[in-house]
Amino acid sequence: MEYDVIIVGAGSSGLMAGVSASEAGAKVLLLDKGDKLGRKLGISGGGRCNVTNAKELDEIIKHIPGNGRFLYSALATFGNRDIVAFFEEMGIELKEEDNGRMFPVSDKAKTVVDALVNKVRSQGVKIKENSPVEEVLYEDGRTAGVRLKTGEVVRGRAVIVAVGGKSVPHTGSTGDGYAWAESAGHTITELFPTEVPLTSKEPFIRSRALQGLSLRDVGLSVWNAKGKKIITHEGDMIFTHFGLSGPIALRCSQFVVKQMKQAGGGAVLATIDLLPRLSAEEVYDETLDLSKNEPKKAIKNVLKGYLPERMLPFLFELAELKEDLTYDNLPKQAWNELARFVKAFPVQVNGTLSIEEAFVTGGGVNLKEIDPRTMQSKLMNGLYFCGEILDIHGYTGGYNITAAFSTGYTAGRNAAEQAMGTGE
Repeated sequence: MEYDVIIVGAGSSGLMAGVSASEAGAKVLLLDKGDKLGRKLGISGGGRCNVTNAKELDEIIKHIPGNGRFLYSALATFGNRDIVAFFEEMGIELKEEDNGRMFPVSDKAKTVVDALVNKVRSQGVKIKENSPVEEVLYEDGRTAGVRLKTGEVVRGRAVIVAVGGKSVPHTGSTGDGYAWAESAGHTITELFPTEVPLTSKEPFIRSRALQGLSLRDVGLSVWNAKGKKIITHEGDMIFTHFGLSGPIALRCSQFVVKQMKQAGGGAVLATIDLLPRLSAEEVYDETLDLSKNEPKKAIKNVLKGYLPERMLPFLFELAELKEDLTYDNLPKQAWNELARFVKAFPVQVNGTLSIEEAFVTGGGVNLKEIDPRTMQSKLMNGLYFCGEILDIHGYTGGYNITAAFSTGYTAGRNAAEQAMGTGE
């Protein structure tokens, strides 16, 4: 049997490609090497599935620092508003949480995955699980189908590769698609982990002195070798036994990776701003006033409620202050230093966890070789790519799933129209 469209990979982008290709009237086959469809989608958003983000289009693009501008056409075709409407039309009610994140009211990713899989099935898409693909077949400068690992050949006029990157491999994303892209003449930009915790060999990390300490509403900055700030993210973070994690650490990770590469390895300086709403002068004045109001108290007890208690010994050490000093004996210069370190607590970061432990893969199929309006390869007729296999990566918060749904929908529709001869 010959199909109009064969989709390899049943994650966010592959399932959405199945929806749009079948809606366009194509005969569609969806292949997945696992026995569970939408596995990564099922664990996203802490198992609640952050389906998209409610921000305006330009803000969405800004939150996809890895080539987000490539997505303008795809998002115009099927953007975050369309994603919300799509799920609500299927009876999945969504709610908006902090920073525009959209979740199902049920708070269960299974609700979203089941609805998407049922939609694909109801539209007549043939789904084959436990069917790993060995290679994509090309004949006379165009796609001809796929060969499964069993040796079975399945013919298809168009093939959509939606197998993801190399992150979270237990969900099936093990980088299979890169070799298929290369065999069609594509280049793969260097792969690296993004949205991944940071590692550090600082003594306070190695001793686990701060392990488990959560900081809320702080700033985290990454600096280059010349002392110039590259990026700052504000929000929550946590000290771990290996370094820093939490939303803002994850967001800074790609900048750490890029800076390390640029500098030829070596540690990168990150600084934590414990009170981003205040200037160093305001921190100085406020802390001095606190001490002045309780002149008999040791500074370690005065500042307990003002700063994270577990960090005080390290702040005092940096500022060369004895923690049992009282107001009358405070050296003004050292107090200035304390305020400075409250605004920029230094952490030497020596890398990140591995790409397999990252939430998102950086790098992938070179976007110069992909038509942004259709997601079709510029090098091989009938070959389409969508989702994380492309060199696109965003921050956590619904941006990567938005990119996956958007590119998947675009690829599915255009592959169907081209295969059936109904497109441009």
